[in-house]
Amino acid sequence: MDITTEVRPGANRYVSGSNILQSLPSYLSDFKEIAIVTGEKSSEAFRRFYHKELPYPTYPYDGSSSHENAVEIAEKIQQSDLILAIGAGRVIDTAKMVAEELNAELIVIPTLISNCAPFTPIVAVYHPNRTFKAIGYMKRAPFLTLVDWNFLLATPKEYFVAGIGDTLAKWYEIEGITRNLTEDEKSAYVRLGIASAKAIQALLLTDAIPAIQDLENRQATPAFSRVTDAIIGLAGETGGFAAGFGRSAGAHAIHDGLSYLENTHEQLHGKKVAYGILVQLAHTNNLAEIENLKPFYQATGLPLKLAELNVFDRSEEALTPVVNHAASLNETFNMVDPTITSKKIYQAIQTVESL
Repeated sequence: MDITTEVRPGANRYVSGSNILQSLPSYLSDFKEIAIVTGEKSSEAFRRFYHKELPYPTYPYDGSSSHENAVEIAEKIQQSDLILAIGAGRVIDTAKMVAEELNAELIVIPTLISNCAPFTPIVAVYHPNRTFKAIGYMKRAPFLTLVDWNFLLATPKEYFVAGIGDTLAKWYEIEGITRNLTEDEKSAYVRLGIASAKAIQALLLTDAIPAIQDLENRQATPAFSRVTDAIIGLAGETGGFAAGFGRSAGAHAIHDGLSYLENTHEQLHGKKVAYGILVQLAHTNNLAEIENLKPFYQATGLPLKLAELNVFDRSEEALTPVVNHAASLNETFNMVDPTITSKKIYQAIQTVESL
């Protein structure tokens, strides 16, 4: 059994809309033993919006999204039939691992619009020191994902922008992976993944800039709701449909490599992925597409240079941890180019920096 190759579109149930959290008690009513996994900031944001008491034990995560922390939380809970995750990506991924440890269902309430973690059965696993470890595949997808547009209007702009960057990568990564496949090698679901990724790209290029303005104005407009559902739901669908062909490639490999530079730890996932898009495009010599994306990056605030990710030393020595990891056999840049090397990635970074 290879769970990474299975078609796994996403959450068992996905509900989005305005003020849907008011119905939360009805969604929880079928469960007897419920435990909440959250973080300090996430819990505070939720309490500001949802004024009813949730009479369930609460377990804070340690900020790492590590398997070690998930096991520690599961040992404290001991037994539960539902884990309620309230938070953003690392909280949610921790809760997924906790739910798997306890063989429990998972309901996810995202507190930020920043990635597709609330929707998918996939987790980004980090070491306790917050360096990237591996992509993990849970046996279960979330039982329910509740996306309340009004609640999510409190998302800080930088997280929303990061979510846009992470989601934009869906098209460039799947295109990079599948460009050399023959038509017979593209299964029905791979074709659906390609089509959904292209639809996401078109949606973001049209709606993302007005959606950012709507977020700043605290208005749950159609454009804002479309971008929200694209970041949280549609992005996960792409990887779910196309499996390994629609998940990570060069852009995420660069993100993972950048995690080995301590001064990038405070930089958001989607911003590093967005920079990785440019590196992947530079490596495949798609420089015209980088030029096409520049106005979009500038208008949204996505990074065009390493300095915008707090990386100021571009020397080969300084970037060695980044390029060595991104080019390693257990990373995903090799899905775009099986002959990828650290030197080629370093050259691609220098190309991006020179544009």
